[in-house]
Amino acid sequence: MNHVVVVGAGLAGVRSVEALRAHGFGGAITLIGEEPHRPYDRPPLSKAVLLGEIDSTVVDSDLGALAVDHRPGVAAKGLRAGVLETTEGELAYDALVIATGASPIRLRGEGPQHVLRTIDDALGLRALLRQGRRVAVVGAGWIGAEVATAARRAGCEVTVVEAAECPLAAALGPVGAHTAPWYERAGIDLRTGTMVASVDPGGLTLVDGSTIEADVVVTGVGVRPSVDWLAGSGIELDDGVVTDEHLRTALPGVVAVGDCAAWWSRRYGRRLRVEHWDTALNSPEVAAATLLGGPGEGAVYDPVPYFWSEQFGHMVQYAGHHAGARLVMRGDPAGTRWSACWVTDGGTLAAVLAVNLPRDLMQGRRLIEGGQRLDVDRLADPAVALRDCTAV
Repeated sequence: MNHVVVVGAGLAGVRSVEALRAHGFGGAITLIGEEPHRPYDRPPLSKAVLLGEIDSTVVDSDLGALAVDHRPGVAAKGLRAGVLETTEGELAYDALVIATGASPIRLRGEGPQHVLRTIDDALGLRALLRQGRRVAVVGAGWIGAEVATAARRAGCEVTVVEAAECPLAAALGPVGAHTAPWYERAGIDLRTGTMVASVDPGGLTLVDGSTIEADVVVTGVGVRPSVDWLAGSGIELDDGVVTDEHLRTALPGVVAVGDCAAWWSRRYGRRLRVEHWDTALNSPEVAAATLLGGPGEGAVYDPVPYFWSEQFGHMVQYAGHHAGARLVMRGDPAGTRWSACWVTDGGTLAAVLAVNLPRDLMQGRRLIEGGQRLDVDRLADPAVALRDCTAV
């Protein structure tokens, strides 16, 4: 193997390059990315960048020292065995890493709407957040909450519209309802159970025919994997690039990492696709080992998914995957420090959500990794450390 092409120059792409070199690959590496910028980190875009604390999130990686042919402003158009089709022509490869991430979903309508995915998105939106401006945020998920936080801090009049019955419903289910008071205390008009028909000049038109006037509309209703360019390539697509637990795709010599990868989790017995920084940071290590490894099972990607959000003065952290698990609350959600745990039928911890309780997050994550059975009565007592909740 003499030439590896990495498609996507975000954190997952850069980490793939670093991992290949760390594993001893001495051949040529080409890194292409659709954006014109140097690779940068995305989580700070909705946090420190939008809040005006920093202007750049460039990844601290010396591409020159890594002997990488970085080609910014180049997009993938198609793929066939051994050949990548790009906006600048065909590029032959011996192995290929798919790291094209995901793209924000936009709503119908002729009015201007902003999304938050790139550094240009963040800087452009930040310039619009000024004292007294009316900002409508569609979606009370992770991004919507962080945008609302920044807009309110800038002195904007903020309305958040959410189709579900509570914030973070898709991610946390009914537990998300405990974050609704944060909006009210921040002076934000939160409207749940409200659907948007279209984004129009001057604001939003709702399904019931009413309108919300706004100077700025921000859409935060989720993302879709950026995989359209792989249609007809022979790679299986199903809510992302389908891979096995080694991050291998159906096409020999091709792996997928980051937001676009839908990998098989042995831990949870299902396919997962996680759109968060931790996946972009750590999956490339396994992908590189898979490409360079010899015969045998090889490296397995089976993490405890992790992500965090900073909203309305709260640090919110989550680890695990709680589908089908039983909820156990720890502490009073009306307070400033509490957590929620999800327990499997077998009595092990499936997931933990910690609000301003990093200790619960760290200890819970270790319990998930270890698979110990828990004493649920002790688990429900916030005075008992999570690490001390294992069953005797």
